[in-house]
Amino acid sequence: MARRESLSEVRAANPDLGLSGNIISAAFNIPYSFTYRQGQDWNLRPRRGQSALFDSFAYLSSNATPWNHTVVAWTGEIETAHASSSDLPAEPSSHTIKNSTVGTSSINALSAPIPVDAKSRLPTPPPVDGLWLPKEEQQKLEHTLSHSKTIRTVPVWLSDEAEDSDEGIMLKDQSRWRRYAHHDLYTLFHYKQHEPADGRKERVQWADYYRMNQKFANKIIEIYKPGDIVIVHDFYLMLLPSMLRQRNPNISEFLRCLPRRKEVLEGVLGANLVGFQSYSYSRHFLSCCTRILGFPSDALGIDAYGARVQVGVFPIGIDATKVERHAWASSVDEKYKALKKLYAGKKIIVGRDRLDTVRGVAQKLQAFERFLELYPEWREKVVLIQVTSPTTVEADRDGDETKIATRVNELVMKINGEYGSLGFSPVQHYPQYLNQDEYFALLRAGDIGLITSVRDGMNTTSLEYVVCQKDGSGPLILSEFSGTAGSLSDAIHINPWDLSGIAEKINSALTMPDDERKRMQDRLYSHVTTHNVQTWINKFIRKVCSVLGESNTSNATPLLDRAVLLSNYRSAGKRLLMFDYDGTLTPIVREPSAAIPSNRIIQSLRRLAEDPKNSVWIISGRDQDFLKQHLGHITQLGFSAEHGSFMRDPGSEDWINLAEKFDMGWQAEVMDVFQKYTDKVS
Repeated sequence: MARRESLSEVRAANPDLGLSGNIISAAFNIPYSFTYRQGQDWNLRPRRGQSALFDSFAYLSSNATPWNHTVVAWTGEIETAHASSSDLPAEPSSHTIKNSTVGTSSINALSAPIPVDAKSRLPTPPPVDGLWLPKEEQQKLEHTLSHSKTIRTVPVWLSDEAEDSDEGIMLKDQSRWRRYAHHDLYTLFHYKQHEPADGRKERVQWADYYRMNQKFANKIIEIYKPGDIVIVHDFYLMLLPSMLRQRNPNISEFLRCLPRRKEVLEGVLGANLVGFQSYSYSRHFLSCCTRILGFPSDALGIDAYGARVQVGVFPIGIDATKVERHAWASSVDEKYKALKKLYAGKKIIVGRDRLDTVRGVAQKLQAFERFLELYPEWREKVVLIQVTSPTTVEADRDGDETKIATRVNELVMKINGEYGSLGFSPVQHYPQYLNQDEYFALLRAGDIGLITSVRDGMNTTSLEYVVCQKDGSGPLILSEFSGTAGSLSDAIHINPWDLSGIAEKINSALTMPDDERKRMQDRLYSHVTTHNVQTWINKFIRKVCSVLGESNTSNATPLLDRAVLLSNYRSAGKRLLMFDYDGTLTPIVREPSAAIPSNRIIQSLRRLAEDPKNSVWIISGRDQDFLKQHLGHITQLGFSAEHGSFMRDPGSEDWINLAEKFDMGWQAEVMDVFQKYTDKVS
């Protein structure tokens, strides 16, 4: 076990940073979900999904690190006592809380096929119009979270300003804060585009997204102290780095991911370091910053606003020790044995996916159908157990989710109808959540783990499958489009669109010699257990300290805070406004003569120049005639032409030649040199 590094050693290695020893992690969701019962204690339960991230929080908060760690996160949708589930369900998690209970069900809930039809889908909980929380109840929860022995948390309360008072807070339409990130950012980052819309819905969702990031910034500034490190997680908070930079130019942030493309990119570039789970995401981010914002970039970072923003790739791991301990618990053993008995004599292919458009569930079923067609000797000898949970992606929760569910159920019925019998169905489809015991029992029981994502980040199911196959050595078949594929080079990689290719790989995995399977599993197991979540977060902290030591953030130009600008503008008695021409008033174009200001720009300049408090100047390398032709009719404007050689005062028609008395004799000599070399090459 690695020796614990002390804070004094960290400070000694980074003497110029003035580290306080505090790390603030900003995450969208608190690691727990809540049920509110008036007059009773808050009921905290482990939140489904993001188990690797939450495990990293637990590790960073433990005595195994020298850091004083605090998580700042939204409460998530708070249930009332009469509700049975949250407004927006999420995936199973391996995170646990002391003295809390998670519902369990018998193995029959997993072993008995759930009847499905083409139109079936998971039940949707009833909407909640509003939840009133008295101030004392808020304070009670805040105290509970801040005194947690595992992860100390400061909650962010999200509501409209009108719904927040000294007496309490009204929570309405709680899922609204997810919508922009889910509908626009998640789908965009997974290479999907929506049909064009009228933009009204997008504007409302963007306003919520912006307001949410502001509330996070407010909460972090409340607790931030000089020398603190702020780590911002995920695409929900992509505006947060720039908002923090505006409030405190010396704050240190670390962000990983990444129609409002400029705003989102500029928000991210407030960070010192931007990290991604895979190289492809990093490469696309760098490309976008150059193409859309015009900032120069290379493979290691971006030069933006007078500062260097470094970019890196940091694939997340899992808490392998914790997973292994749980997977071999006695409660899991019982379910594992029941599964092996139920499917005795058959090979088990395991799939666990969220039901959205990027997980490739339909491709998996089509490939399995192709496998049974090409390899008839495996019929009635192989079963695919596919578990699907509802999507958390707003764009997929209505029409798209229904279409996907319908398509999946149609494929299940088709395969079972063609290749099944009265006593056996080759596809066992479970559109439900599994509790942890069932989940790990299924991973242990599998002979093949099959992941066919058409686009994915770090797929932690694949990592957990490897750990659970410590003894079984079941091969992992992994989509090359999963972010995990780059880390798990010893897995069997497939293209999810090549159905025959997947069928061939399934057959190869089933017929693979035991010694080859063992060698493959040993290499995968070694990688997953050594590149765990503890290694991941320690690597992050070392990198951010290194970046901070190299950064010159004191000279960085923060993004313009428009609210502050307007406030100062309105209160000023005299104002000087200077505008560059090319690239500011007009876009950069190939043909210089085509750079003509729009009517909107002309009208805006006229309105500014007509204000007696304003002195408005146009500063350009263009000559006098060009500026006079396009903007000279606005007599209140001042002009500086030809890089300051000529100037025209506001209200005047006369140009002043500032270079008139300069000695320009050197120009003739330079022209002679130019002509000499021109003649040589012409």
